[in-house]
Amino acid sequence: MANDSIDQRVRRRLRDLRAERGLTLAQVAERANVDVSTLSRLESGKRRLTLEHLPGLAAALGVSIDELIGAPPSFDPRVRGAPRRLDGVTLWPLTREVHGDLLAYKVHISARRRKPPAEMKVHAGSDWLYVLSGRLRLLLGEDEHILEPGEAAEFSTWTPHWFAAVDGPVEVILIVGPDGERMHLHS
Repeated sequence: MANDSIDQRVRRRLRDLRAERGLTLAQVAERANVDVSTLSRLESGKRRLTLEHLPGLAAALGVSIDELIGAPPSFDPRVRGAPRRLDGVTLWPLTREVHGDLLAYKVHISARRRKPPAEMKVHAGSDWLYVLSGRLRLLLGEDEHILEPGEAAEFSTWTPHWFAAVDGPVEVILIVGPDGERMHLHS
């Protein structure tokens, strides 16, 4: 059924809806303003459905065109990826796949994450951060930046970088490209 063509789906829906309503071919044909033979051939697949048939048939059966077509169930927009934890950082995905080479995450940085590694990472791309709560320590090369809630940062990830909590847990939105995703989530 899931792989049926629209034509097959509509033919099946025509028969099913007509039967559910206890209508004859003649009754539906009259209401849809088509010949009984045309409706019979549409239901049996001996005649191809056209867009012009749909409004009249839907009205004759008392359904919307979407209901007649038997449109697939609506897409569930919720992102349900499992959180990932690494070195005092928990990341929840906000996108299920790369959109224009970008991925978004809600990030919780533990208050215990304070000491930078001996060597900060670099990789292709850019990172974008937006601080939701807490104070974020952002190291970019030799420079240190403290970001407050409501502040954002954008930087080239060719610059050695690292981030941590200042004086309590921090929550940020992080947007990365595929290279950043590999470095931040799998290093």
